Amino acid sequence: MTGSHKARGERRSGDAPAPRRRKRSRVRIAATITLSILLLLTAGAGWFYLRLNGNITTFGADGVSQDRPGEGAGGSNVLVIGSDSRSGDNSKLGGGEGDVGRSDTAFLLHVYGDNKHAVAVSFPRDTLVDIPSCKLPDGGWTKPRTNVMFNVAFTVGETAKGNPACAQNTVEKLTGLRVDHTVVVDFAGFSKITAAIGGVPVCLPKNVYEGELNPNLGRQGKIIFAKGPQTVAGQQALDYVRVRHGIGDGSDIGRIKRQQAFLSSLVKKVKSQGFSPSTLLPLANAATESLTVDPGLGSANKLLSFAMSMKDIDLHNTKFVTMPWRYQGARVAIVHPQADELWAALRADRTVDGKDASGKPEGGAASATPDGPVSGAGISVSVYNGTVVKGLGARAAGELKSAGFTVTVTDTAPDQHHATTEITYGPGAQDRAKTVARLFPGAQLHQSAAAGISVTVGQSYADQPAGSASASASSSVPAEVPSDVADKARSADDNPCSDLSYG
Repeated sequence: MTGSHKARGERRSGDAPAPRRRKRSRVRIAATITLSILLLLTAGAGWFYLRLNGNITTFGADGVSQDRPGEGAGGSNVLVIGSDSRSGDNSKLGGGEGDVGRSDTAFLLHVYGDNKHAVAVSFPRDTLVDIPSCKLPDGGWTKPRTNVMFNVAFTVGETAKGNPACAQNTVEKLTGLRVDHTVVVDFAGFSKITAAIGGVPVCLPKNVYEGELNPNLGRQGKIIFAKGPQTVAGQQALDYVRVRHGIGDGSDIGRIKRQQAFLSSLVKKVKSQGFSPSTLLPLANAATESLTVDPGLGSANKLLSFAMSMKDIDLHNTKFVTMPWRYQGARVAIVHPQADELWAALRADRTVDGKDASGKPEGGAASATPDGPVSGAGISVSVYNGTVVKGLGARAAGELKSAGFTVTVTDTAPDQHHATTEITYGPGAQDRAKTVARLFPGAQLHQSAAAGISVTVGQSYADQPAGSASASASSSVPAEVPSDVADKARSADDNPCSDLSYG
């Protein structure tokens, strides 16, 4: 017994059980620390997302027109507007005069349906366009305006935040493309974005002096940019994209090439850093502090999801082009039919080099240009002449009737300055409207609250030989980006020192 008790006592006082207890204790401590870290990380991420959400400002969707284009072949379109208001933090960065938000630059980013191609189309701010009816801050709506500068649309209502919805309506009317999202970046936001990524590599074709950034200085001043490659951020990045005097032809449009080169380098820099949360979140924080977006992008999750959706777009497949233009005195005019061909190509998801990037089978049921003759059986259409060319409405009506459509009205449009043909359709009539559009290559489709389908033929139709619309309807030749636009396109992987200015 004594030996037995002694043996048990020796085991109780022995060394074997103690390490197991210490091991279990260490495991519990490690688990507790790990759980605490996870909780802190989760709480931190949640706090950061709340902060991002609090940064974002949205504009009211009630100002977006009800008469909108239909959806394209599968791609999406984002209108990006740079505002030069002096309100808030922008007053320190050299914005425009007064507190009214003005559109300093604008481009439409078309992300193709395959999510592997994208093209940004720049709009010269002095381009003469038609501005549709737009909502004012007091709830009223303006009358449509014709032949006014593109950047006027953003100033309608004269508020510090501008009028993004009016700019969106104008772009939709101009291009026939449905704008899925609109983003406004002011000077302060632009400055913070460039600083957040550690600067953007750029290039200058020559030395740039203070007097060229600010012609009112009255003297040359000191050099602010030396000729050649360099990295810019913050105020210096802003000066780079805004300077226009002393480079190229010295015009507003002359700096578009440099802005496109800057955006190319910006995309390249972001992709080089990777689409990880550690890269995107600081960038998102900087951007959202000065962004105004449509409700569809009005949260951190939505913005980050949109950014992540473009991570597979190769630099070479990210293109920058400018809407076809020409000088018209001190202003800029749109060149037709090249501009119409560009919009038609984007609606069909055709890339700059002519590829189908819709992500759908070529020639399949969802193809933007189905094969075979057009059959208008059971489809009624009203026809209006939107030009001063006599008999054009009757010509269009005859072609429609020949294809089996029922023409209910043939008349003159209230506005006879239509450059392109417009097809308006009511609820549930989109597919029938697309059938009508096959007779009118390059036509713009607009959705309306009113029932029925109407065709307003424009000058582009007048320029076609009689009968060519019917013939082209049986053709499977897809819309293409005009060669003079494609030849001048910039890729995001191009040398930042190449092709920096018009003029």
